[in-house]
Amino acid sequence: MDYGCGGVRAALSGARAIAIAIFMTEALLLAAPPLAALEPAWQGAAFAGERAALQKLAAAGAKVVRVYGEKDAWVLDEADKLGLGVLMSLDVGLPRRGFDLSDKRAVAAQEARIVAFVRRTRQHPALRAWVLGNEVEHEMPDPLPAWREVNRLAGIVKALDPKHPTMMVVADGGPERLHPLANCCANVDFLGINLYADAVFGIGERLRAVGIRKPVFVTELGPLGQWQAGRKPWGAPVELTSRQKADYFRRVFAELRRDPQIRAVFPFLWGAKQEQTGTWHGLLLDDGSLTEMTDALATAWGRPPQHPAPSLLGIGIAADEFAPGAEVSSTLDARGEGIVTRWQVQKEASELLGGGDLEPVPPTMNVEMLHADTGSVRFRAPEAPGAYRLFITVRDKNGKAATANLPFLVR
Repeated sequence: MDYGCGGVRAALSGARAIAIAIFMTEALLLAAPPLAALEPAWQGAAFAGERAALQKLAAAGAKVVRVYGEKDAWVLDEADKLGLGVLMSLDVGLPRRGFDLSDKRAVAAQEARIVAFVRRTRQHPALRAWVLGNEVEHEMPDPLPAWREVNRLAGIVKALDPKHPTMMVVADGGPERLHPLANCCANVDFLGINLYADAVFGIGERLRAVGIRKPVFVTELGPLGQWQAGRKPWGAPVELTSRQKADYFRRVFAELRRDPQIRAVFPFLWGAKQEQTGTWHGLLLDDGSLTEMTDALATAWGRPPQHPAPSLLGIGIAADEFAPGAEVSSTLDARGEGIVTRWQVQKEASELLGGGDLEPVPPTMNVEMLHADTGSVRFRAPEAPGAYRLFITVRDKNGKAATANLPFLVR
């Protein structure tokens, strides 16, 4: 048995052998030159969409796409045609959705399904890494049981496919929550962490302070989440404009390049998704239109766009609260080539599921429009009391868009 470097051999036993092996592994890691932060080979985004959106991702300069489950296996073939690699996600049961980690039959069935999928997929040319679930620990008071199961599954995947690295993805729960990861999950090669707003700043230092030294992938990167945002007095969170989101990505990419432990960043979400609103997290509109956020990412990936997206410099609404049927007015300041503006009122989303689950789209209100042009609108407030949002979509002649919305209350 070889316990050393350079052919050094010794017959060591038990704890002493383990201790020396750990010491030498750590020494090798410390001696190895660090990889460059934000390696170009890993640049990409978290993805949910159709082939057309995937084509736009490749055209923007991405090299890798992160998907969210085995249902997304179709992306492997399409990504390969486009020269993209795939971080392939394996579905791991979520305790918050009822998966029982103590149910031996459920655990065995999950393992069997993952084994079968890995065997079918491990030779695919687009495969770059295996991702074991996504925030499996979410809503668990003690995350370790979930992480240990992820680690066990990662070991099985590594035995089946030693050519591709394994990754787990966790939420940023703060130092106390993340500290157990320092001594957990040896079968996991890369730590993925989902970060929003200012949580991204100093993340490398915070991880190292609790002993986490694995290479880190920011597997979701987003501006202010709805759970973090400021709120109106009636509870409606305030969404950033597309320009503010784009500015966030520009600022954050510059920051993350300084930390060699951060190997890749995957902005969330290359596609569209209803979560609090239909625009909160989507980098694209639901019709596939590119935005100032996608421009910011393309520039970070070395492909600045020839035709910039329109930009919202300012928005405003006359008041936060209106009487039923009262006149509501709003204005905006936008820049772009041949821009037109769509104004639309929706009810405030009420079926909020949390944890990133897809939510139903709230109904659009058929309000009486009194005036509407590129920079201003006047309409009658809905007659029914309640919470609403005025959604603003600015489009230019090149098919790109800018978005914003303004919450208001009728009572």
